[in-house]
Amino acid sequence: MSSSIPSDANRRPNIYTIFACVISSSGALLFGLDVGITGGVLSMPSFLQKFFPAIYEQQQNDMSTNSYCSYDSQLLSLFTSSFFLAGMISSLPASWLTEKHGRKASMGVGAIFYMLGSTLNVTAVDTPMLIVGRLILGLGCGFANQSVPIFLAELPPPKSRGALQTCFQIFVNIGILLAGII
Repeated sequence: MSSSIPSDANRRPNIYTIFACVISSSGALLFGLDVGITGGVLSMPSFLQKFFPAIYEQQQNDMSTNSYCSYDSQLLSLFTSSFFLAGMISSLPASWLTEKHGRKASMGVGAIFYMLGSTLNVTAVDTPMLIVGRLILGLGCGFANQSVPIFLAELPPPKSRGALQTCFQIFVNIGILLAGII
């Protein structure tokens, strides 16, 4: 009885394939960093004082030790959720771009959005600029989160697809861990 799996399906991935999978998963590292850092930065008094002064004042005046729901701000909620909302919405055009022009094109667009959003967030002078930067970062996240897992599922030989597919999730978790350490 002969196997129906082609002989090249059992080959091991070469160094180029492993390198490509690790590099393409680096967007997941950025996603994990963003998820982890957002929570930490919201507890920094200097950040709140610059971008959310009303919340900073409220926090300074409230001497209770209960930190549950200590932030009651629509603007702060917009800051936090804008990243995820933009990511969710951008995954729709990302799927079209991925199908029409390939996975690499979609990952490239995601990388450009990541760079633009990061630049805006680092140079932000006010809250609207910060939120726009988060929206653009979310666009990059949507493109990367849509195309990278497909790329990782198709690039390696069938025998090692599962192992290399986990690179994406591992990098998300490494990013969250690094954000917690920072």
